[in-house]
Amino acid sequence: MGQLITVVETPSATNPSILRLDTNRALSGMGHDRYEGPPGPLRQRPVDELARRLFATGAVAKVHINGSVVTVTLISGHDGEGLGDVVRGLFRYYGDAPVVPTAPDEG
Repeated sequence: MGQLITVVETPSATNPSILRLDTNRALSGMGHDRYEGPPGPLRQRPVDELARRLFATGAVAKVHINGSVVTVTLISGHDGEGLGDVVRGLFRYYGDAPVVPTAPDEG
């Protein structure tokens, strides 16, 4: 099994639709990675996969990743429950339902 990531979840004090997820390791380089929707299949970096998994929950409208901080904008009516678990399991290789990216059809 891969090493789990430690995550501290902090809701915004001023905007309930913003959730900050602080991790114990850098997930991206020095740049900012912003997503307003799931990244396309050609984007295969760990931050792209994380964004893909966060959007797949149906609770996320936007994702911003910089270093060890993941900031999500929640869709109205969602509280972010379970999003920390998505980040924690990013590098988990064996489990009940591993996420395996599929290659686009080559036709």
